[in-house]
Amino acid sequence: MAEVVYCAGLQCGKRTDSTLKCPICLKNGITSVFCDDTCYKENYKSHKALHPNEKNEPYDPFPKFKYTGGMRASYPLTPKRYIPEDIEKPDWSANGMPISEQRNDRLNKIPTYTKEEIKKIRKACMMGREIIDVAAAAIRPGITTDELDEIVHRETIERKAYPSPLNYYNYPKSVCISVNEVICHGIPDKTVLKEGDIVNLDVSLYYMGFHADLNETYYVGENISKEAINTVETARECLKNAIKHCKPGTPFQELGDIIEKHATENKCSVVKSYCGHGVGRFFHCAPSIPHYARNRTPGVMRPGMVFTVEPMINEGVWRDATWPDDWTSVTQDGKLSAQFEHTLLVTDNGVEILTARNKKSPGGPRQRTK
Repeated sequence: MAEVVYCAGLQCGKRTDSTLKCPICLKNGITSVFCDDTCYKENYKSHKALHPNEKNEPYDPFPKFKYTGGMRASYPLTPKRYIPEDIEKPDWSANGMPISEQRNDRLNKIPTYTKEEIKKIRKACMMGREIIDVAAAAIRPGITTDELDEIVHRETIERKAYPSPLNYYNYPKSVCISVNEVICHGIPDKTVLKEGDIVNLDVSLYYMGFHADLNETYYVGENISKEAINTVETARECLKNAIKHCKPGTPFQELGDIIEKHATENKCSVVKSYCGHGVGRFFHCAPSIPHYARNRTPGVMRPGMVFTVEPMINEGVWRDATWPDDWTSVTQDGKLSAQFEHTLLVTDNGVEILTARNKKSPGGPRQRTK
């Protein structure tokens, strides 16, 4: 039986009988097949991230870019990881376009879910917790963010689920990993974690037609600065305080007031460019949930609604900048950023944390030092 081959172009991904292979990849032991010359040229900008340099060692692909802090992109990236044929895939898995989500966005309606649908979302969220815990247990000085991506990918497909970020608007990896001043959407690469770093794992998966979404920030090693502990613990507490306020009848806009008040009290700031969102049948949908005070987002919590709250808390200024990869968002002043996220279900009497930690979950709070 002939092997099924798909185009390596993230903007294509179609099944192909072509024998056109990237010569640079071939030279380096990677098989990358493209439909035709047009496909190869149109996808080359993202594809060349797989190519090593002449010295065959990690390199910065943006040497002229003015980085805001100490983090640097470290290429080459590893090729797109394989998804078995029998795993149900979202519509963007081949060419990167979430058509059904875009269509739903025009309705601007907050979904509510039936008991049967909630069972499936709850199962996906339990799996998300299992996956993030396995990856978090591997965090240590010396591991690369790409190695953590490999763990998340493996654990996801072993559960017959699809890693939601993979090829979403052509995002090249199965998880977002954000280190130190990276706020969100960090692309796993050759970056080596070191003692004293903080690292966020943002895990999302698609299972039985529904998405789960959660993230946590972890300490790398034991020698952590008091600034890092304050930023991380403030972010953790901001999410906890917001969740306490979630119940039927609560306006979504009130969460931002609670989050910013606590952040300010701890001399931190709240990122305004990204927000929490509805999740379930769609990876992202209404409601939008800003985390800053005095926002005017519409909507009130009702039983059966499922959404994320995911405050991004900065040590310094709240403003962000983006790397030339068009994904990695960093603090404008190069200072630290931390984030925590849960998928939440509004119940008749309050709220259920569908992605809650358990007693064996790695990580957890540390005492602030004076």
